[in-house]
Amino acid sequence: MLGKEGSAARKVLEIALQNQITPLVGEALFNEYWDVLSREDLMCHCPLDTNERLEFLSAFLACCEWCRIYFGWRPNLKDEGDNHLIELALAGRAKYIISNNIRDLKSGDLIFDDLQIVTPQTFIQEALWA
Repeated sequence: MLGKEGSAARKVLEIALQNQITPLVGEALFNEYWDVLSREDLMCHCPLDTNERLEFLSAFLACCEWCRIYFGWRPNLKDEGDNHLIELALAGRAKYIISNNIRDLKSGDLIFDDLQIVTPQTFIQEALWA
């Protein structure tokens, strides 16, 4: 979630924290963020300690829109654990899902013409938020 310094993922976070885009977050994604940022074994190379990571999460969530998912689309993605991302995007009427996990997120049985799945690099290079 934090992204490497200078990376496109980090730039997307900066754009969000500057309120230039409004990320969506729902219960499943919140829990995933909390779990990842709380795990010392995954964050051993992160320059932020646990409290700083949770402060970052709080700041990030302050610029997000909480979105409830009322309908389970079940896009049948390769990784079923990622279905909630498609459902969240649809519930919040998102234009984009920004992820490095393009292959899995595009592997579903359902295609949604109004939803683009792009890498952070593509989002930044094409200035899709502007």
